[in-house]
Amino acid sequence: MPRYALLVEYDGGPFSGWQRQAGLPSVQGAIEAALAKLEPRAHTIAAAGRTDAGVHARGQVAHCDMEKDWDPFRLSEALNYHLKPAPVAIRACAVTAQDWHARFSAMERRYLFRILSRRAPLTLEAGQVWRVSHDLDVEAMHEAAQRLVGQHDFTTFRSTMCQAKSPIKTLDRLDIRAISTPAGTEIQFDVRARSFLHNQVRSFVGTLERVGAGAWTADDVSAALEARQRAACGPVCPPEGLYLMGVGYPNNPFAAGQ
Repeated sequence: MPRYALLVEYDGGPFSGWQRQAGLPSVQGAIEAALAKLEPRAHTIAAAGRTDAGVHARGQVAHCDMEKDWDPFRLSEALNYHLKPAPVAIRACAVTAQDWHARFSAMERRYLFRILSRRAPLTLEAGQVWRVSHDLDVEAMHEAAQRLVGQHDFTTFRSTMCQAKSPIKTLDRLDIRAISTPAGTEIQFDVRARSFLHNQVRSFVGTLERVGAGAWTADDVSAALEARQRAACGPVCPPEGLYLMGVGYPNNPFAAGQ
């Protein structure tokens, strides 16, 4: 059975998350249902990251096994046709080796978190960013964020429901910048690592927002990290500002088509 890599974009708002769940809408379930329209049977796909309810993706990667030798472009077009009207799109498709795996072959995950600082309620950006009504000190947030970069025990910053065997992870980047947009001042978090714990990015952002608001200091962030206790974490921010932007592999399966 030939294996195909899928580059997937979606709005996570209508879904209970990536992972298929009985009786609930999921991105995985939507794609598997579309695959069943092309080859009528049960399909099971795997993804690089199991995003939570409300989390978006511009560069999620999944793989599927097909019985027929599909032209990758025709497969992506057929899937996009059957995915309508769900807010899910296959941006690219490529044939891969049989042992290539969207999750286990990945070397890096890249996330973006967006905060919009403004008093007015959201209209066009509703469901796409986390709105805070107060100003944030971006320099203080960035300084505090660097306390988290590197290899650490991130017990404080993972959900109590996290199923990872170890809380020790290496955070490669956590950069924060402010940009001016027509909607207001947007604060962007560029977060990169080989892998993440459950709720790790949202725990980082919620804690660092407290630094930007003046309620915490960089030393408070360090103390929370060193505590290795979930209770020491700041508030966990909502999901709607989080995007899985891309997944890195030793050899990019989509390189020839981009």
